[in-house]
Amino acid sequence: MSVTYLAYGDYNSGLEAAIVGVLYLFGFLLSIIGYLIASFLLMKVFDKAGVQGRWRAWVPIYNTLVLAKLGDMSPWIVLGIIVAGAIPLLNVLAGIAGIVAFVMIAWRVNAKFGKDWPLLLLFLLGPLGIWIWLGILGFGGARFQPAIAPAPWAQSFLADKTVWNGIPVQPGQQVQGPPAGGYAAPTQGYGQPQSPQYPPAGGYPPPPAGGATPPPPAPPATGTTPPPPAPPSGPQV
Repeated sequence: MSVTYLAYGDYNSGLEAAIVGVLYLFGFLLSIIGYLIASFLLMKVFDKAGVQGRWRAWVPIYNTLVLAKLGDMSPWIVLGIIVAGAIPLLNVLAGIAGIVAFVMIAWRVNAKFGKDWPLLLLFLLGPLGIWIWLGILGFGGARFQPAIAPAPWAQSFLADKTVWNGIPVQPGQQVQGPPAGGYAAPTQGYGQPQSPQYPPAGGYPPPPAGGATPPPPAPPATGTTPPPPAPPSGPQV
C-alpha cells in the first residue's frame, strides 16, 4: 500500500468528519431558532388565553404542559409520554402517543379560539404548519373562549383536574379538591332591601302592663296655678 493512498484516505476521513460536524452544528442552530420561534408564538397564545407570566412559554417541557392544560388534558399524562420517549424500548409507542395527544390538545385549543378542525391540517406541513397555526391563533382577531362543550375525555383519566397558579381553570373543570382554608361560595346577588318601619297612625302604642314603667303624672290644666303646699301643723318657735 503506497504512502499516497494512505494520505488520500486520511484526507477523505477528515473531510467526512468535518462535513458531519458542520451538519450537526447547522441542525443544532436550526433547532434553537425553531424553538425560539415556537416559544414566541406560544407566548402570544398564552397571553390571549389569560396565562399569567410570559416566561411560561419559554421553559422547555413546561410550556407543553401549560398548553396541555389549555387543551383540557392532564399535564401529568403528557409528562409521562415525554419521559417514556426517552426510554429505548418505549420511544416508538411514546412517539405515536405524543402525536395523538398533541392533536387532541390542539383540537381543543383550536375550538376555544372559535376555529374549525380543518385548520389543523396545517400540521401536515410539519413544524412550519405548527408555527402557522400558532401564529393564526396568537395574532388573529379571534378571542379565547373557554366556555365550550366539555371534551369527550372529560370523565376519563385524560381530563385535566389540576390547579396551577397563574393558569386559568377551565369552566366546569373537576379539580382534585378545594384548597385548604379557601373562601366560601359567594352569595347569588343582593337580597331585596327591607322597607323602613314607621309608627302607626295616632302615635306609638302604650307600653304593656305588668312590670312596665308607670306613665308620668298628667300635667295641670292650662291656665290654672297649682295651690301652694299646706303649712306644717304645730306651734311656731
